Amino acid sequence: MSNSDATYTLGRTSHETTRLIEQSRIYGESTRLLLERAGISAGMRVLEIGSGAGDVALMLAELVGPSGQVVGVDVNPAILDTARQRASDTDMDNIQFIAGDARTLLFEEKFDALIGRFVLMYMSDPTSALEKLITHLKPGRVVAFQEPEYTLYPGYSHPDTPLLNKLYRWILDVFDHSGAHLDMGIGLYRAFVEVGLPPPEMHFHGPIGAAADWSGYRYMVTIFQSLLPLIEKYGIATADEVDIETLGERLRQEVLASKRPFFLPLHVTAHARLCL
Repeated sequence: MSNSDATYTLGRTSHETTRLIEQSRIYGESTRLLLERAGISAGMRVLEIGSGAGDVALMLAELVGPSGQVVGVDVNPAILDTARQRASDTDMDNIQFIAGDARTLLFEEKFDALIGRFVLMYMSDPTSALEKLITHLKPGRVVAFQEPEYTLYPGYSHPDTPLLNKLYRWILDVFDHSGAHLDMGIGLYRAFVEVGLPPPEMHFHGPIGAAADWSGYRYMVTIFQSLLPLIEKYGIATADEVDIETLGERLRQEVLASKRPFFLPLHVTAHARLCL
């Protein structure tokens, strides 16, 4: 990882591993739609960057089948132990995980597809990173990414949801302090065309809910469990102000009282094919 890359805002803790797995339950449908629209199919050899706990790699392994191969790369060796164990538990032997930076790794064979979820936003220069990453592809093959778009949150602020307004502001502040790209979702278009890819097909996804039993309350808590160390480090808020233990219930009560559904982090997907 480049020294000028953004701090991985959500940390490297066991809380973060749990959050990543929960994240895939919430965003898995939109990721699968991206992969299917991009044309991921049986027999393909796929490079997935930012593998984390392995959720996208597992999905890819299912789509490419036993005749295909998935190579997952992450800069965090510890979390790949979880990914390898999960792959082993599902008896999938068409996945390989490598600890390292995909921008500098060398591979003996080219790939049929390059996939990434929530990874370009942390790179100092996403366009330069993408330019390096697509060199791992065969001509005419698939590039597909899914990235968050945080810049739309201020427009959701409402007098009836003071807690939610504060949570969104804290999220924006901590990511901004970290150096992450808050507009990477919309920024996928620029990154694709600036590296010479065709204009990508793009889609917008936003999990939203307000039901009393919606899983979004719990997921928001897992986000703040991972964010809290940097929230405190940057002086954005104290642990007492966040109050993790009661956060989910306080948020639920506010949403039910206001009758205003809330969004979890909004995501954009983009895919295209490398020119022949």
